[in-house]
Amino acid sequence: ADGYYEYTMFECVYSTSDYSDMVYLLSYSFNKVVDVQFNSTVGKFVGYTVEGVKYAENWNKDPAILQQSKAQVDRFCRHNAQIWDSSVRDKA
Repeated sequence: ADGYYEYTMFECVYSTSDYSDMVYLLSYSFNKVVDVQFNSTVGKFVGYTVEGVKYAENWNKDPAILQQSKAQVDRFCRHNAQIWDSSVRDKA
């Protein structure tokens, strides 16, 4: 079928129980190719395609977007990891 496939993916990656190594990843993809990604460890957007580089440059110039993206590791990742992990531990 003809058409385009665009999607956004949020990931929280960690391996320690105290979440000290928690990383928030936000990826924007088009037709299965990652165009641009935010990594909380890097602290900025990185473009992987011609279009992605343009998006990354614009988003990295905006302090509000960067601040909001950096805060996601605490607001979204750590918060939800504590909820998910406690529900799994309580069932074990």
